[in-house]
Amino acid sequence: MAVPGAVFTGAGGAPPASAGQGRPVPLRIATYNVHAGTGTDGVFDLERQAAALRALDADVIGLQEVDVHWGARSQGLDVAGELARRLGMRVSFAPIYSLDPVTAGGPRREYGVAVLSRFPIRSATNHEITRLSTQDENPAPAPAPGFGEVTLKVRGVPVQVFVTHLDYRADPAVRGAQVADTRRIMARERARLPGARQFLLGDFNAEPSAPELAPLWRELRDAGAGAGSPGTYPAEAPVKRIDYVAVGKGVRVRGASVPVEAVASDHRPVVADVSMTR
Repeated sequence: MAVPGAVFTGAGGAPPASAGQGRPVPLRIATYNVHAGTGTDGVFDLERQAAALRALDADVIGLQEVDVHWGARSQGLDVAGELARRLGMRVSFAPIYSLDPVTAGGPRREYGVAVLSRFPIRSATNHEITRLSTQDENPAPAPAPGFGEVTLKVRGVPVQVFVTHLDYRADPAVRGAQVADTRRIMARERARLPGARQFLLGDFNAEPSAPELAPLWRELRDAGAGAGSPGTYPAEAPVKRIDYVAVGKGVRVRGASVPVEAVASDHRPVVADVSMTR
């Protein structure tokens, strides 16, 4: 059952026609931490970010650090909805934080993750995972929302897309708990929809060899893995690879890249071309 706040809306045209039975079904899928719309120059510019996203030519994009009426830094805008509108894509937003408005009668102040899709979003869920809140003075690890999932049908293939933003702190304990939660939730969702292909997109705030990420690689494949894989953070001169497109069983990775986008956000995006068979 969806947690309130997992919102999805429609835009754009119909997806391409179904492929023949048993034939490879292509998909381009990406992830991008959009830094609430602000680039490395400190300028809030959604049109610049929309151009960076458009250049990916992706069918599905996971976004992190997304503001929805959050405040002045993003001009009080619905960043998820605005990017979807500019790209002509559907959107599902899953808030991590949903706070009362500053002014009575105004929209709630929200921050979280989102999915943009060229395909109709059939369902959306905002799952809870362990978090250490940035909004509390003395936080303790506790379940909180912001692990978004959407279900799609891509040319006849059922697809579950998860988008996440793992804890940023140097101590890996919370990330380790989040990984355990992620695996449990994804396994439960696989059982709920047998045969669905799964994708995990996000800013994991840890490099591929980090011990706390190791359990993820038991069920998932890092699409960007390989000798010389480029970094994603910081965008101007990346020294870390902390942003991922990870794929589950039944998905073939044809290629992946980190586009050279050094200004639109403080992270670089990751894009992967994959194929699936029905």
